[in-house]
Amino acid sequence: MSAPLSKHLPKSRTAAVTIAASSIGTNQQYTRPQLCLSTRPSSTTAATTTTTTTTTKTYPAYTSNNCNCARNIVPQINHIFHRQLTTLGDAAKMSTMPAQHGHSEACCNIPPIVSKGYDAKGGYEELGGYKTYVTGPSDTTKGLITIYDIFGYYPQTLQGADIIALSGTTKYKVFIPDWFKGEPASLEWFPPTTEEKQKKLGAFFQKYPPPSIAGEVSGYVKALSAKYPEIKEWAILGFCWGGKVVSIATASPENPFKAGIEAHPAMVDPKDAEGIKIPLALLASKDENPEDVKKFEANLTGPKHVETFGDQIHGWMAARSDLEDERVKSEYKRGYQTVLKFLSEHL
Repeated sequence: MSAPLSKHLPKSRTAAVTIAASSIGTNQQYTRPQLCLSTRPSSTTAATTTTTTTTTKTYPAYTSNNCNCARNIVPQINHIFHRQLTTLGDAAKMSTMPAQHGHSEACCNIPPIVSKGYDAKGGYEELGGYKTYVTGPSDTTKGLITIYDIFGYYPQTLQGADIIALSGTTKYKVFIPDWFKGEPASLEWFPPTTEEKQKKLGAFFQKYPPPSIAGEVSGYVKALSAKYPEIKEWAILGFCWGGKVVSIATASPENPFKAGIEAHPAMVDPKDAEGIKIPLALLASKDENPEDVKKFEANLTGPKHVETFGDQIHGWMAARSDLEDERVKSEYKRGYQTVLKFLSEHL
C-alpha cells in the first residue's frame, strides 16, 4: 500500500464492518426487510439537506433486497473492505474541500480537537447494571445517552461526549453505557479471512442485534433518573450500529426521549421514521444509501435536520475518525457543532 493511501487509514479499529452489520438478522419481534449490500454499485442522486440549504450530489449507492443476510455476512464484509480502500483514496483527493454549511458560534464554543492521545474528562460508574462513561456538570437538568458503535469506548467517541457535555451554551450530562460488557468487536477479526474470524464476527452480530439493545434503553433511563433525579429531560445519540438503536428506541411507545440524533447510522430504514414523533437529526456520511436517507427524511413527521457530509466516511464522528487528517478533524468538529445546535433547539 502506498504511503499517501495508508496515511488515510484510521489509527483505531476500523468501523467498515458496521455497514455490513446492517445485514444481520435481528429477532422475531423485528421483521422489517433488512439491508443487503449488492456487489454491483449503481449511481444514485441524493439531496444533501439542512434546515436552510439543499444541494444535489451523485454518490455510489447499493441496492437492497430481502435475503438471509446472516448467511452472507462474510462476503459482504470483504466487499466493503475493498470498496473502502478505494473511497479512502478519494477522500484524500477531497481533503481540501470547504465546509458546505456554516454554524452560529452562539450555540457552542468547541475547544481545539485533540488529534491523538486524548485525555477523557469524565469517569466511569456502574449504572443500571452497566459500566457507564459519565461526563458533564452535576447541576444540569438535561441528560444525553450516547450509543457507541460496535467498537465500544474509543478516544474519538469519548472526546465527542466531552464536547457535548461542556461546550454548548447549555450543559449536558452525557452517559455512554457499555452494552458489550467489555467485549466489543475486535479489529483482529477483520477482514474475516479465516473460519475462526468468521465465526467470531458472526456470533458478535447475532449476540447484539439493535432491537435487543433498544429494548433495554427505557429501563436504563429509569435507572439513571433514579440516580440523577435532577435530570428532567433526556435525548439520545447513536453512532453507526447505535444509530439503528436510536431509530427503534425513539419509535417505541415507551420512548423516554425528547430528541434523537443519528450519526452515520447503519441499517437506515425509511419505515423506522414513520414511528418517530420527536425531533430527530440524521447526519449521514457518503457511505449510507442516499435514497434510503432521502426516504427516511420524508417519513419523519416531527422537527428534523437531515444532512449528508458528502466527503466523510461511515464512522467519522466516532471510533473510525482519523483526527490526524485535517479535513476529517474539521468535519468531526462541524458534526458536533450540528449536534449541539440541534440539542439547543429541542432539549
